Amino acid sequence: MTSLLDRVIADVTFRTGRPAVQLEASGRHLHLARADADTLFGAGVALTPAHDLSQPGQFTCAERVRVVGPKGEFPALTIIGPERVQTQVELSATDARQLGVTPPVRLSGDLAGTPGVTLIGPRGRVDLAEGAMVAERHIHMHPSFGARHGLTDRQVVSVRVWGPRGMTFNNVVIRISPDFATYMHIDYDEANACGFTPGLLGTIIV
Repeated sequence: MTSLLDRVIADVTFRTGRPAVQLEASGRHLHLARADADTLFGAGVALTPAHDLSQPGQFTCAERVRVVGPKGEFPALTIIGPERVQTQVELSATDARQLGVTPPVRLSGDLAGTPGVTLIGPRGRVDLAEGAMVAERHIHMHPSFGARHGLTDRQVVSVRVWGPRGMTFNNVVIRISPDFATYMHIDYDEANACGFTPGLLGTIIV
């Protein structure tokens, strides 16, 4: 059965002649590697799923981690599961200034040369040599959506957002996988700039 959101996206796509995508605002969060989870919470810990996210298989965890930088800290950073190969701290540029670090804008997993921060949990501490980054704005895309609209993995597009604070986001990277649901992710700095509200749509400009 087609959902109301799917019907709205199809209608916007038809009326504008461009594929429409729903935006989601992603707050600062943490992805943990197994070894770091063991250090922070105890060997063999199983993190507790608290809330499913729009991307299949991803969830927020009940546990939280204190994140400390040279100039500030966040006392309870959200963890997103499942585990990753390498621990990654995703920040907005505003968050990074509060911590006192200057991370580059990167796609998820591209952590070489990024600054480190300190993670503190109930059972231990991890001093990351690298791992803090500002996420490059991107669209998680299912292959069927990409094929329908002639879009390809790692293609860079623009996305026009409408409304009172409407704007165009340039340099948006498409990431295609059968494991993805189609959503565009922006951080809170970008969300504030475009007047984000839940359910906001944008149209893809190639």
